[in-house]
Amino acid sequence: MALSLPAIMKTTAARLSALYLLLFALCAVLLVFYMTSLSARMLTAQTQDTINDEVLGLARAYQRGGLPVLVRVVEARSRQPGANLYLIADTNGQILTGNVQSLEPGVIETEGWTKEPFSYRRFGEGELERQRNPVSDQNETQSGENEVQAQGEKGHNAIALVLRLPNQMIMLVGRDLGEPERFRAVIRRALMLALGMMGLGGLLIWFFVGRTALKRIDSVSEASRRIMGGDLSGRLPVTGAGDEFDRLSENLNSMLARIATLNEGLKQVSDNIAHDLKTPLTRLRNRAEATLSGKHRTTDYRQALEGTITESDQLIKTFNAILMISRLEAGYSSESTSRVDLAAAVRDVVELYEPVAEEAGVTLESSVEGSFAVDGNRELIGQALSNIVDNAIKYSTDSTGKPGVRVTLERVGGEIRLTVSDNGQGIPDDADRARVTERFVRLEKSRSQPGSGLGLSLAKAVMTFHNGRLDLLPANPGLSVVMSFPGREEH
Repeated sequence: MALSLPAIMKTTAARLSALYLLLFALCAVLLVFYMTSLSARMLTAQTQDTINDEVLGLARAYQRGGLPVLVRVVEARSRQPGANLYLIADTNGQILTGNVQSLEPGVIETEGWTKEPFSYRRFGEGELERQRNPVSDQNETQSGENEVQAQGEKGHNAIALVLRLPNQMIMLVGRDLGEPERFRAVIRRALMLALGMMGLGGLLIWFFVGRTALKRIDSVSEASRRIMGGDLSGRLPVTGAGDEFDRLSENLNSMLARIATLNEGLKQVSDNIAHDLKTPLTRLRNRAEATLSGKHRTTDYRQALEGTITESDQLIKTFNAILMISRLEAGYSSESTSRVDLAAAVRDVVELYEPVAEEAGVTLESSVEGSFAVDGNRELIGQALSNIVDNAIKYSTDSTGKPGVRVTLERVGGEIRLTVSDNGQGIPDDADRARVTERFVRLEKSRSQPGSGLGLSLAKAVMTFHNGRLDLLPANPGLSVVMSFPGREEH
């Protein structure tokens, strides 16, 4: 989706990019000025050192032979290629010798270093200029001072050291600034070009990378709108780049999958309540209606009320189990967790169900190899184990041999496995074993055994809460229900 420039600038990424670009440009400009200024200072200092060396050499020549020797040395050095500026003038400022034809007015009036760069023309440059651009006779007849000033303003720039000789004559030794200025200009152009290229590169990177990021944000927003519209099967796009957008999308997709699972569970609970709780509620109503119709004895009313209370208790247990399963599947429990001794929990459950098993004619045995402890909730683990043992006792009575249930506790690899096995008919079909842990699912068609079909559902929810798993495996004959806890070695 295309965005206008004002809309783009409202995004955080665009604002941060613009801020970084502004700071970068400011630092780059400061760097340009600093480098050019530093280069100019270094070249000026180097030029002054060169002029000082020249002045020392001329001073030694003057000491050897006076003015005649000084003049000869100046003329000799003036004719050398790439020579410095040399000038000797009389007390009135008239140029006597050297390679300088004209100077900017006022340069030789002050002794010492020139405060600012001045304009000058080398000897012979004026004649060459007139040959290239002939001038009128009127211009040729102008005064010498105006000619010198005009020529100086059109000449080169230089710095110089002005000295007074003992006879009051003036000597100037200078150096042209053309090379330093060209060097400084080259540095300035290079830095400005680098600044321009980096700025352009930054804009291009911002445009393409920012555009890609905006497109991904738009796709995430579009997917979010579809999900908010009711399409819970939709997921946020994942490109596979592994960046922060992919990590965010993966986490949100996991959250959406979890929400979809909870919604599906809520739908199943609603359907199960509508179907499986309708029968006991109808039975309660029919019993009450039958009791109220006609005349009955006091004992009949009492029996009807006792049956109603029993059915109500069973309904309350069913609702409590549903609430517990929903809370555990949502990953929340108000119950506290601590180190749980599984061996003690097995002994308590086996001791509790020994009378029940004996009454049903079932042999109940336990085998615990060592002491095992896990982080969890003792009451929840005990409830889950009780449900599994109760189911094993009920469904082992149809065994062809001697009915028996065995509870074992052992460590297998990095897991602690609590197994309840019976020798009944079991569940031979794999699909039925996967389906039996759902709410209100009962494979027994006749429904001759008491129960609501929530025991294994609660056990599965308890194992999920403890980061474990519940597996149903064929025992040949019978069924083995394995509660696998993540275990750690005891030291």
